[in-house]
Amino acid sequence: MFEKNADILKKMGADITTGEIKQQPELWQETLDIYKKNEKAIDAFLEKIKKETDRKIRVVFTGAGTSQYVGDTLVPYLTRNGDNHRFAFESIGTTDIVGSPYDYLLPEETTILVSFARSGNSPESLAAVAAADKIVKNIYHITITCAADGQLALAAEGKENILLLLMPPRSNDKGFAMTGSFTCMTLSALLIFDQESLSQKTAYVQAMQELGQEVIQRETEIQAVLDREYQRIVYLGSGSLSGLTREAQLKVLELTAGQIATVFDSSLGFRHGPKSFVDKRTMVFVFVSNDVYTRKYDLDILNEVHGDGIAAAVVGIGQAGEGSFSETAFTYSTQEVLLPEAYLALPDILFAQTVALHSSIKVGNTPDTPSPTGTVNRVVQGVTIHKLS
Repeated sequence: MFEKNADILKKMGADITTGEIKQQPELWQETLDIYKKNEKAIDAFLEKIKKETDRKIRVVFTGAGTSQYVGDTLVPYLTRNGDNHRFAFESIGTTDIVGSPYDYLLPEETTILVSFARSGNSPESLAAVAAADKIVKNIYHITITCAADGQLALAAEGKENILLLLMPPRSNDKGFAMTGSFTCMTLSALLIFDQESLSQKTAYVQAMQELGQEVIQRETEIQAVLDREYQRIVYLGSGSLSGLTREAQLKVLELTAGQIATVFDSSLGFRHGPKSFVDKRTMVFVFVSNDVYTRKYDLDILNEVHGDGIAAAVVGIGQAGEGSFSETAFTYSTQEVLLPEAYLALPDILFAQTVALHSSIKVGNTPDTPSPTGTVNRVVQGVTIHKLS
């Protein structure tokens, strides 16, 4: 798909999505540049909040759908590598906050609500901010969005308690599925809250770009795996890569309009019932961690499902490290920098997006407009926001 010309891709209904997947390594560099440009303002904003209280500050990552899964991917890594003396990191969907705000918003706890939004126009995104403003006495916002003209971005103008970060313009995906928007927003929040030095973060981004380009260049290997007959896909992982599995499976559901069924889980959790999903028409993908201890569990489930002989294919995705997998593996050749899980998540999701793109074509769908009935939309519709009293 990445080597086809624009005319062919347009006929397939795939030119927008294919291009937006392919351009992501370039967008990661642009996102790093945006962070560097705004680093002093970001640090000043966070320091101001820290001076407000001696207690831990809640950092609530929020969004709807893919935007929620940004937080799901970030929290495990930042719990260990963020400023956990001053911040308590959580991921809560706007759909949960809006539907039951008093279950999730604590009036007496100083809170930074980090809103992720591609367009900034989803009803729940706007309502979650309004609910936080109403319920939490000491509330701050970091708005990370891809649309300068979206309602979330416009609402930040002139507000001292809101820090607005706009992602690269091309990250505002025009296709149905969120691709570059997801990875750029994830990277932006990582750069903000990771305690690593700027030079180390820069090295991570450079390694991510190399791995992302490698996924694109090795598309034929991914295609060879997908040439088998399958009607189901499973994604597994641990830590931040467990959070990533939810986004990986959603891409398949979205781009195939549900024609391929999906399941996601942690590598250890999969045995506790969800493994029943696997049959001879099932592809099982496992994101393999670079953490020496965690990696053992990822390899265990890979080897177990392969040994069971119950799946169409079992594929491990990751960098080379201790331990091995006896069947199919997509092993990145770049090993100079072994990426921590949250950074590794970005090239990994590019792999999963490529799987979803090919799966969409395989079932005869059009990736750019995958919902034939129009009942699922690029920006959610049909939501009634009820008055919060």
